[in-house]
Amino acid sequence: MEQIVVHVSNKEKAALLFRLLRSLDFVEAVETGERTLKSGTANDDFFELAGIWADRQVDQSSLRQKAWPRQTS
Repeated sequence: MEQIVVHVSNKEKAALLFRLLRSLDFVEAVETGERTLKSGTANDDFFELAGIWADRQVDQSSLRQKAWPRQTS
């Protein structure tokens, strides 16, 4: 993979360049000083994930028990 580093002084033009690079199918990732976006993630719909927990009994208490089990000595 090849890498190019570009420093842009104008924030508006940097945003334009950022959008252009993100739209190219051969660009794998676009990194800025503020964030990193992988190609395609900007257009993903948050609501496509709705219902992924529909058939599971998940609540705050059960998550905490699995995440921080009490250790007995």
